[in-house]
Amino acid sequence: MSTHHLKLNLGKTELLFLPAKGSPMIDASITVEGSIVSPSQSARSLGVTLDNQLCFPSHIAAISRTCRFSLHNIRRIRPFLTQEATQLLVQALVISRLDYCNSLLAGLPACAIKPLQLVQNAAARLVFNQPKFTHVTPLLSSLHWLPIAARIRFKSLVLAFQ
Repeated sequence: MSTHHLKLNLGKTELLFLPAKGSPMIDASITVEGSIVSPSQSARSLGVTLDNQLCFPSHIAAISRTCRFSLHNIRRIRPFLTQEATQLLVQALVISRLDYCNSLLAGLPACAIKPLQLVQNAAARLVFNQPKFTHVTPLLSSLHWLPIAARIRFKSLVLAFQ
């Protein structure tokens, strides 16, 4: 690395083992140019938190948290916005986060992606200024939004087609 004028940043270097299901966890460290890199339970890359089980609980929780915060902020200014302006804000600040790298979530059970679906439901209710217990299926179809599981499947199929 030094011949290419590169230096290892130990603060940002993470080692993640992805063992096969049922196999024991490997506790091995790697030495790179005299620096020891120890394995961790999760690693962050391009805004996605990967864990060693590939079930993404911390990533889904982080997405839900940031989207709910954005929805809270939009809800505070909702009385001053039209429905179109609200839809534009929700699509820019919330739906785009739900769609970012969501093809990684393909194959997860419905209970794992339920927090993301709850965020999308809250976003649809906010756009139409509906109460909390309003049925969301007609709202999603009038917005032309697929449910989260279908969005994940659609994005995976688009990537496979390309």
